[in-house]
Amino acid sequence: MPQIITKIKPDSELFKDNTVAMESLVSTLQTNLAQIKQGGGEKAIERQRKKGKLPVRERIASLIDKGSEFLEIAQFAAWEVYDESVPCAGVVAGIGRVSGVRCMIVANDPAVKGGTYYPLTVKST
Repeated sequence: MPQIITKIKPDSELFKDNTVAMESLVSTLQTNLAQIKQGGGEKAIERQRKKGKLPVRERIASLIDKGSEFLEIAQFAAWEVYDESVPCAGVVAGIGRVSGVRCMIVANDPAVKGGTYYPLTVKST
């Protein structure tokens, strides 16, 4: 197999500038994802717990096979679309294994605006 020769020069100023810019973007992405994963916030999650209900991501974790991964998708659905925060458009969706079978999982997050559906929550493409 032929060797792939790169033209990337990690010592160049352009490479260094791009690295700094990318690290900044990745940091912003991680901050935004952490905020999104809070859903409706600690108070809303605590209200759910007082009702004997698990937060949405804990429900999903209890559903999927132990030790398996959950590939969450659409985390930025409705991101900065509405005046108020609507993390994941109020619905957590992704792919996980249930009894050894890959499944599409969609779970309403009642901690986000009491489970209210917004137009983007149910928008089809």
